[in-house]
Amino acid sequence: MLKAMVTGASGFVGANVARALVERGRSVRVFVRASSDRGNLEGLDAEVAEGDLRDAESVARAVRGCDEVYHVAAEYTFWSNEPASMYQSNVQGTKNVMDACLRENVARVVYTSTVGTIGLASIDGDAMGARDERTPLADGQLTGHYKRSKFDAEKVALDYVARGLPVVVVNPSAPVGPWDRKPTPTGQILVDFMLGKMPAFVDTGLNIVHVRDVAEGHVLAAEKGRVGERYILGHENLTLARILETLARLTGKRAPTMRIPYGVAYAAGWLSTRLADLVTHRPPAIPLESVKMAKRYMFFSSAKAVAELGLPQTPTERAFADALDWFSHRHYFAAA
Repeated sequence: MLKAMVTGASGFVGANVARALVERGRSVRVFVRASSDRGNLEGLDAEVAEGDLRDAESVARAVRGCDEVYHVAAEYTFWSNEPASMYQSNVQGTKNVMDACLRENVARVVYTSTVGTIGLASIDGDAMGARDERTPLADGQLTGHYKRSKFDAEKVALDYVARGLPVVVVNPSAPVGPWDRKPTPTGQILVDFMLGKMPAFVDTGLNIVHVRDVAEGHVLAAEKGRVGERYILGHENLTLARILETLARLTGKRAPTMRIPYGVAYAAGWLSTRLADLVTHRPPAIPLESVKMAKRYMFFSSAKAVAELGLPQTPTERAFADALDWFSHRHYFAAA
């Protein structure tokens, strides 16, 4: 039986990846911090290894004896009062994982990056066009520490290919579905919509994908992915207005119709983030980095992953329905 190790299994994507591996018959070991909330490990048939990505020895212990490693963990936030910590976790942590995999001759490594490392439509070009793995980043598209740290970490992972490590990179878009405990920024849109906290919206767009398809995409990348290649794990490109309309259709609630000008959103994000930096030292209500990201449509094509990996393409409405059901059963909002 193949033994697989998953970092970040206490998080949203990692919890789904671990479950997909168990369903495939893998023996699974999950790597989590001692202080991590382990609610997402509920009912998961897996061995638990405690440690920290920044601690190379604990990483090495977790990798030992594994045939496959899925490095999903990352510090994912659009604001931090200690940005250096993000680089230590995301960049140095990735180096620690790759070093351990190289020493242990791991047969396949899947590194979870983000579509944030892929270029977006230029302001003067086709704003609605879907970008793919070949689209380079343009100046100004690394809008904050999270994106920069993931860009650097992806480069670290791919650098190990030249050293003989069989690494495949996956770039999830905006997953929705079960086990989104925090929730993620995309999941928060669903929760805020259900709570009536979205009276207006900005003109932006996302590529939505069911998180189970993302999890399946990780396993398929290990089985079929070409070493050194990147694969966008996504599905449908939707404007935020269409996302809200879809949620309204599914729930019977009214979608907001008022659009906020980008300049107003930017000013609110700037003020909220400055207050967090200088006064509260707590995450801002409107992170400026998320506002900067919203300036462009984050539209992507997953055609390569569909063609080469057989990435599933679950209908977006099913993804939203499964996410809403999961949130409702855990009392993020009253059942509709």
